[in-house]
Amino acid sequence: MVVDRSGIHRARKLASTLEHYKDKFELHFLPAHSGHHLNPIEGFWRRMKEVIGAGRCFEDLHLLYRRTRQVLMAHQERPIYEFSW
Repeated sequence: MVVDRSGIHRARKLASTLEHYKDKFELHFLPAHSGHHLNPIEGFWRRMKEVIGAGRCFEDLHLLYRRTRQVLMAHQERPIYEFSW
């Protein structure tokens, strides 16, 4: 599994899980600060934040759901790794 260097991917609590599944997968860490060029999901999260509004408060959960769905539906035609951000 290819992962970025987020703390969640390096947490001590993860070590026992990785040990349990060591025959099924291993983590390959991306270089620090590789951004969306090596990690396409970063570009997707950036787009989500732009459209939905990072740190924005919504009047109700349904409005947040609708805005999130708009972004996802706009990008459903192609796999995320094919996008040029």
